[in-house]
Amino acid sequence: MRGLLEGRTIVVMGVANERSIAWAVGRAVAAQGGRLILTYQGRRLVRRLEHLIDGLKTDADLMRAYPDAAEVSLVECDVTDDAALAAAFAEIGALTPAIDGLVHSIAWAPAEDLQGSFASTTREGFAAANDVSAYSLVAAAREAKPLLRPGAGIVTMTYAGSQRVVPNYNVMGPAKASLEACVRYLAADLGADGVRVNAVSAGPIHTVAARTIKDFGSMLDLLQQHTPLRRNVTAQEVADVTVFLLSDLARAVTGEVVHVDAGAHAMT
Repeated sequence: MRGLLEGRTIVVMGVANERSIAWAVGRAVAAQGGRLILTYQGRRLVRRLEHLIDGLKTDADLMRAYPDAAEVSLVECDVTDDAALAAAFAEIGALTPAIDGLVHSIAWAPAEDLQGSFASTTREGFAAANDVSAYSLVAAAREAKPLLRPGAGIVTMTYAGSQRVVPNYNVMGPAKASLEACVRYLAADLGADGVRVNAVSAGPIHTVAARTIKDFGSMLDLLQQHTPLRRNVTAQEVADVTVFLLSDLARAVTGEVVHVDAGAHAMT
């Protein structure tokens, strides 16, 4: 099925490199006819993102279907700074009168708080993980609200460590639990405006960010053996479900955490 997002403008936050889930989402949005606006943090990322955008032009099928797919806007946005967030969405508002979707694919914790004992988590590390990984969704939704059309969707990325203890996930577990609670409260808050808010709980994916988790490779191997589908998932599979949640096919879905983990959440 093609054209699920044709004529719609989607903001994707969190693209860092070609292996990130956010970029897989960006490609999937473009493949469904959506106009892309990407936010980034730090000027050092601009050339990398421009290279990724140029790569869209090499997809012959995409260019035939949507020749404007590579016309992607880039907006700098520091999610830890309220003034920078407000400026970023003001810039987005200058680019387009309204947006139809917001994808929040942002998470971070200090590397030292992803090692060793959870009880050793620092106060500063706990606060930083929750600020970047959870509160940034609330702040972004607040700034995006005036631009969001009725029927728009907000989608964020979570992980099973929010509900269960995952070795070495440490401070990110509570941060993702907070993120999922924010999804429910935002869904209730924005529902009257016709805006839906959901999360995708992805299985572990070998992104650059995941490398900061100790023994991440062992986690992948274990899940491959014990998921019902006997495999891990890809960023593209997560992106496809994200597109579904942004589209009218999910028009009655909000406040939900959708698992894209080859069934791992169903296993003890």
